[in-house]
Amino acid sequence: MRRSSHPIMGAALLIAAALVSSSHAGAETLNDALTATYASNPTLQAARAELRATDEGVAQALSGWRPSISATGTSQFSQSDNELATGAGFGAINSTRDDRTTNTAAVTVQQNIFRGGRTTAETRQAKSQVAAGRAQLAGTEQDVLLSAVTAYMDVLRDTATVALNRNNVTVLQRQLEASQDRFDVGEITRTDVAQSEARLSRSQSALIRAEANLTNSRAAYENVVGMAPGTLDAAPDLPPLPATEEEALAIAIANNPTLQAARFAEEASRHAIRSAKGALLPTLTVQGDYSYSEKPSSSLANSEAATVTGRLTVPLYQSGAVYSQVRQAKQLNSQQRLQIRAAMRSVEEGVASAWEAYRAANAQITSDREQVRANEIALDGVQQEAQVGSRTTLDVLDAEQELLDSRVALVTSERNAYVAAYQLLSATGRLSAGYLALPVEQYDPAANYDRVSDKWFGFGVTDEPDELAPESGTDAAGDL
Repeated sequence: MRRSSHPIMGAALLIAAALVSSSHAGAETLNDALTATYASNPTLQAARAELRATDEGVAQALSGWRPSISATGTSQFSQSDNELATGAGFGAINSTRDDRTTNTAAVTVQQNIFRGGRTTAETRQAKSQVAAGRAQLAGTEQDVLLSAVTAYMDVLRDTATVALNRNNVTVLQRQLEASQDRFDVGEITRTDVAQSEARLSRSQSALIRAEANLTNSRAAYENVVGMAPGTLDAAPDLPPLPATEEEALAIAIANNPTLQAARFAEEASRHAIRSAKGALLPTLTVQGDYSYSEKPSSSLANSEAATVTGRLTVPLYQSGAVYSQVRQAKQLNSQQRLQIRAAMRSVEEGVASAWEAYRAANAQITSDREQVRANEIALDGVQQEAQVGSRTTLDVLDAEQELLDSRVALVTSERNAYVAAYQLLSATGRLSAGYLALPVEQYDPAANYDRVSDKWFGFGVTDEPDELAPESGTDAAGDL
């Protein structure tokens, strides 16, 4: 069932005719809308910022290998008065006074040698969380892109529906005028005129509803894309789709970002167990201290000392808290394993649902096209029969309404088929800037990771709007 094009292109003729003017070179295309979405959608930019925050977890875990250095300085003023008894019988008193300012500076360097394997486990856990974050970003990207496609097709559908209803109002107005003229000459009754008036009022109400729906669709488009829609071009050919449902499922199992995120989250939870167990193992640290003091006492002009201390700590019992944390980490890992199963079932359901929706929408297009063709023939026949008096005005009005309804249904079913195709791409994990070949500079999540993961100093971040604007795309399974 592979298709390089889509029945929506056939509806372009209907849409173009309904809109009076066909698409032109200055019209906005679907690729324009998707490109603008990449550049400005705040949901997608927020997801990228969240991933950059997740990247910092690796730098924090790696800090367990690095030394910590601290320096202290003190300045102390002391004053003391002393009286010393001297001489025979202590009859003489010798007084002394000591005014002294003591300045002290100290530097301490502490280096972890062994933390029970926690640093290694925490680093691996952080890297798995980054991988899960990249998959979640890919999922957000797909959701935003699908929203943009849906909004684009909704505007096309509702624009065509408004045009069809507006044209119907014009036709019914002319028909009411003709009915009034025929009534004036006695060819039809007042009932026929009233039926034409009622049907005109109904069509005017339908036009108002269609215009309201178009306003809502335009607002949704602006919310997702970041700008109000202008004149939209007809939808382009679809990107390549899987040939069978089985092929779609196989692609989804390998690429679906929700399933990938669940797998990486489970991997992170396994490393969390090792990290918790590390608190039960000995730790070894080396600490170096250096201090210098001026006038530390009345008998010393200055003092300088340096020490190196090795400290081995063997935990014996920590009130049971660590054992509880290990059990907790194991339960969380069990939760993550079950969530992989849940994600797998969700992927299978999503692929089956999207495939059937796409297949059903295509079948509906065939049916709606046949209805339009049949209703056009029926309306022409009813109008001719009405002219010779074998059909009533109500018969003509009903035939016109059925033709309008079938044309609106065709526009709707073609919109549904196009959106269902992109839902299928999303279910398989292929709704990305790279697969759609969008003319954008794709966002590289590894760039920020490489910049901050091994960073020792600095607190600058890349979160300025000018820097975010060109970012787009993602690679959920990039090397860490």
